[in-house]
Amino acid sequence: MADVPASTPQTAAEPESAPPTGRESAPPERSVGTADSGLRPSLDLPPVRRVRPADAARVRAIRLEMLADSPLAFLETLADAAARSHAEFAARIAGMSIGLRTAAFVAEVDGRVVGHAGGQAAPGQSGITVVFAVYLTPAWRGSGLLAALVEAVADWSRAAGRPELLLEVVVGNDRAVRAYERLGFVDTGVRVVHPTVPVLRELQMRRSA
Repeated sequence: MADVPASTPQTAAEPESAPPTGRESAPPERSVGTADSGLRPSLDLPPVRRVRPADAARVRAIRLEMLADSPLAFLETLADAAARSHAEFAARIAGMSIGLRTAAFVAEVDGRVVGHAGGQAAPGQSGITVVFAVYLTPAWRGSGLLAALVEAVADWSRAAGRPELLLEVVVGNDRAVRAYERLGFVDTGVRVVHPTVPVLRELQMRRSA
């Protein structure tokens, strides 16, 4: 595919309902980050905004698309996500629509969410927001939308008093690493074991929000 998924840090999981305290209780999350190279700068980008409770069905659709597109990037399986009730998923989206602990941002075209990125206060790490669940539909990869989504998370992180962003990428996923480097992320040198595939390692990347 045009953009290779990257995963996010083991310090954060995606919230299921309300903003978390400490480690999230939601299905443990591995983020999909897409290597958006910005090769089509002439494409008009849709606006990026924070999710609203009314977005539940649309965000659920892209959530299922993420899991189908990049199953190894998540701890939650497509089957598990599909089995969740609408009410349960709606509660998750409502929790990410407000507050300073966790948030999700989307880009929408003709009623369909085409891009998604989340952020969460890193448990036990003051001043850091973990970037998670970054995903673009194939048609929008390479458009520059990745940068807009990450900047939305960065703006929210700064407003919450957290001046640094953190994410993780599977070692060997060079395309994703280069994409995040273009957005200002730097490899910290830290390597961690992938939580579901122990033979894999992930590298941590950071940048100022």
